[in-house]
Amino acid sequence: MSFQRRRESRPMTNYPDRQKYVEAIKKQLEPNIFNHSLALEACMEGLYDYFSINHQLTNNEPSKEEWMLAGLLHDIDFSGEFKPTHPQKTLEALVKYDLTISETVHNVIKAHAPDLTGRKPQNKAEWSIFCADSLTGLIMAVAFVYPSRKLADVKLSSVIKRLLKEPKFAAGTRREEIKMCVNPEGLNLPVEKFVEVCLNSMKAIAGEIGL
Repeated sequence: MSFQRRRESRPMTNYPDRQKYVEAIKKQLEPNIFNHSLALEACMEGLYDYFSINHQLTNNEPSKEEWMLAGLLHDIDFSGEFKPTHPQKTLEALVKYDLTISETVHNVIKAHAPDLTGRKPQNKAEWSIFCADSLTGLIMAVAFVYPSRKLADVKLSSVIKRLLKEPKFAAGTRREEIKMCVNPEGLNLPVEKFVEVCLNSMKAIAGEIGL
């Protein structure tokens, strides 16, 4: 069975206390950032599964749940009183909802914005969140130009074209960060495969993010 078919036929992993974290970010964030957070969580799950299936994870990698939780919570401080110092107030934002995370998850979250946190990606989880963060927005933007506005109709070739050949499309996309997925010391994934995994992961939760 192909990776794509397996992802589309299986619901997202439901890890301990996920619903509490989801409720927290839903209260804390604007709807578009909330949907982005769900999308990045899905991408992190898809990437973990891809690397696991292909035996590319070392023993010191965070767990699957930690990958996903980092994706879900990476922007929890991107609103309200915390926004001016995002992403350095993750823990404080969580305390507001009587929640906490492990140091491992916190480090993965820090890696999505190394210029602001000083945490450069050091493992596949951290490289994944760094490279995928901006990609989710690009994929959503591509969906919006389709007549149906549905992720199910988005073709991989459409995303690749707008990523690599149309820099003015969704101009805020951090394209160079996405393309760093090819780094042999990081994910060592061709751009097309990286985008494919994330696109299929987001399609699997399209209903949750209104697409």
